Amino acid sequence: MTDVVIRAENLGKRYRIGERERYLALRDVLSRGLKASARMFGRRETRASRDYSHIWALKDVSFEIRQGEVVGVIGRNGAGKSTLLKLLARVTKPTSGFAEIHGRMGTLLEVGTGFHPELTGRENVFLSGAILGMSKTEIQRKFHEIVAFAEVEKFIDTPLKHHSTGMQMRLAFAVAAHLEPEILLVDEVLAVGDQRFQDKCLWKMGQVQKQGRTILFVSHSMGAVQRLCSRVLVIDHGRIRKDSDPTIAIAGYLGENVDGSYSANASPRCPTITEAAIRCRHGSLVLSIEFKSPFPLTPPVLGFVMYDAIGTPIFGTNTRLEPPPAELPASSAGHIEAVIPMGSFRPQRYFFSLWLGDQFSDYCSLEKVLQIDLHDGRFLALSPQVIGSLSLPVRWSYATQSGNHQLHGEEDSALALPRGGENRSLDA
Repeated sequence: MTDVVIRAENLGKRYRIGERERYLALRDVLSRGLKASARMFGRRETRASRDYSHIWALKDVSFEIRQGEVVGVIGRNGAGKSTLLKLLARVTKPTSGFAEIHGRMGTLLEVGTGFHPELTGRENVFLSGAILGMSKTEIQRKFHEIVAFAEVEKFIDTPLKHHSTGMQMRLAFAVAAHLEPEILLVDEVLAVGDQRFQDKCLWKMGQVQKQGRTILFVSHSMGAVQRLCSRVLVIDHGRIRKDSDPTIAIAGYLGENVDGSYSANASPRCPTITEAAIRCRHGSLVLSIEFKSPFPLTPPVLGFVMYDAIGTPIFGTNTRLEPPPAELPASSAGHIEAVIPMGSFRPQRYFFSLWLGDQFSDYCSLEKVLQIDLHDGRFLALSPQVIGSLSLPVRWSYATQSGNHQLHGEEDSALALPRGGENRSLDA
């Protein structure tokens, strides 16, 4: 017996631009039957009625997900992520291909799906639970646990239209999470909640996964995907571009069209970073930029923020906050270089955002415009999710009945990237 619980083969969905998708009632079926009969007796559609533009929201998507896997789905807005979940949830029908689902499925595709604003929170719990497939007895048994998780006890008998969006989201997630499904589909619902509740939701989904259940998780939060998922699908223009380990998939997704250098034309109106590069040199990272300005910068100020492989900022500074030993002269063009010791950074992919200004103002900002891959061959089996981005000079010791014993006698025995010699770059 196979343990594959979701299988998609050549799955596709095509939409006609400008047309709303309709869900058929009996009168629609009868109407279409009459129109078909009319065409059989010689009535023809005009060309205008047939000439529409179409777009494939999803095309030729094939994959398998096994029981117990937590799979993240990432991609830019409009890439097809939500369409994929709607097809799997049977909310909409595919244009091509098919998907097989084996097991009880719970879905949370939009905030408050299945909720009615005129009903109270209590009534909506029973309504939403019934829509998701829970029996009345099951809802009654889990009702207090659902309400406690959502933290809406004081408002549970208040009409839902008086609840905030965050309260509705918490209640909707609580109902779906307590359905105890074998498969849970979650589409970017965590974006509405505060950080504490997001952590609570991630913890709950982690508990669902530990029980051997399957989760398909769509999110723009790379940190949440890295924390929760064991595998990631990257969707772009309706197709799966990558299916791999979270760290590799996220780093590749964030690093699209980004490399170790950047160039741009100078602006006649505003100070501009015209060239930028990040390189390894003698055990350090060297960040260098060229700038031009239509007026002298007094003095020019360069700032940067360094991010890890999943886009979390780990370090940043600027020459306004930490001035160089020699004050930079006022200038309308020039070169600025920053040397960053590599000894504290784990081997992985890093991104850099840059900005240019002067003593009082910021003028030019470039978001994650540079990237570099560090590698020394020792930590490839460990995920940055486990070991983090920094390698600090930790000293270990332990105590026994015979006294204290130091595990590492020298500070430089701490694990770190080489402080000198050759530094190599890693393929993406």
